[in-house]
Amino acid sequence: MSAAEIARDIEPAPRSPGAIFVRRVLTSWQGLFGVVVLLVIVTLGLLAPLLAPYSPIDIDPDNFMGPPSQAHWFGTDEIGRDVLSRVLHGATISLQVVGLAIGLALVAGSVLGLISGWLGGAWDALIMRVMDAFLAFPLLVLALAIVAVLGPDLMNAMLAIAITKTPGFARLVRSEVLALRQVDYIKASRAAGAGDLRILARHVWPNVSGNVVVYGSLSASQALITESALSFLGLGVQPPTPSWGYMVATGIQFYQSWWMSFFPGLAIFLTVLAFNFLGDAVRDALDTRLGGRDE
Repeated sequence: MSAAEIARDIEPAPRSPGAIFVRRVLTSWQGLFGVVVLLVIVTLGLLAPLLAPYSPIDIDPDNFMGPPSQAHWFGTDEIGRDVLSRVLHGATISLQVVGLAIGLALVAGSVLGLISGWLGGAWDALIMRVMDAFLAFPLLVLALAIVAVLGPDLMNAMLAIAITKTPGFARLVRSEVLALRQVDYIKASRAAGAGDLRILARHVWPNVSGNVVVYGSLSASQALITESALSFLGLGVQPPTPSWGYMVATGIQFYQSWWMSFFPGLAIFLTVLAFNFLGDAVRDALDTRLGGRDE
């Protein structure tokens, strides 16, 4: 066996793009922080029925607004419910709303952006004017208006958040598609007889999806804040279902019982911070100017 063959045999196999992406995210301290914190919060939320020491809705009439103690690590609220149990169960509700809302907004916004950017003309003008009309309102004000029309409810809050985030995805995808339409390989595919759906699926969307993922991860923190604000105002998750935003709203009415709002507020802060850090790490990992640093 020649020296060239031996060197080829011992040369490590090239890593796949997916493995390189994951490595870049996890070697960034922002990405590692975001992934670890979100995994912990998601795990705690999923295991809340097993980990919570008490039911999140059971009332203890002998322990109203009890401070943190050995029996109640995070204290109790104004009607004796265990704050730790409500924070754990609230993680499931809050992350469920954020995940479903961002997923729905990503799908709807991406479809509208692809149609607008690829077809152009009247379709582009119509879709973008509708998106501009939604963007004319502040996010929270628009969400409040939608929930006020649909009624205060968990699903309505999720739908309101999805509607408010859809224009951002649509405009992002449209701008990317408009740039890709002029690329040579797209023109060559058209000249070869490829249909619009084939070009969009095989050539356009793979080049757009990276930025969409980054925007989605950054939007998740905004969605969580919006959900917390709606619950804070009594227009989101309805009691007695635990929600971080509603717990903060209730807690500030009893400022002497600081634990009632501090712990759910801390959960919101850490989750938003994790989403933002993860979004920054994903953006850096997908930055083509950084390509090759791991090779």
